[in-house]
Amino acid sequence: MKPVILLVGRLPGVVETVARALGDLPVEWLGAHDRAEVIRQLDTEPAITCVVIGAGLDDQLRGDLVGVIASRRPDITIHLKDRASGPGGMADFARQVVEIVVPEARTG
Repeated sequence: MKPVILLVGRLPGVVETVARALGDLPVEWLGAHDRAEVIRQLDTEPAITCVVIGAGLDDQLRGDLVGVIASRRPDITIHLKDRASGPGGMADFARQVVEIVVPEARTG
């Protein structure tokens, strides 16, 4: 079974874009765009290894999501993307996270 990475982003196409760009990684991608969807994914998918939260969400929501994730699933790590790299940096950030969290994904 592949590890599952939950991507949380403001834009609906973020998961498809990242999954397509990172298709070489040995993971399964799930997506969420709001608090309710994050909760549903956490409650229904036990194989989630970590959560990557995009920078397009406002700080209050990002903080709320960190609390929700940590309280529901203290077994997974949470990674917040920086804003400086812009929306185009999401795939690179997600790759770096996966290479840390999923040892078999390391390329070098």
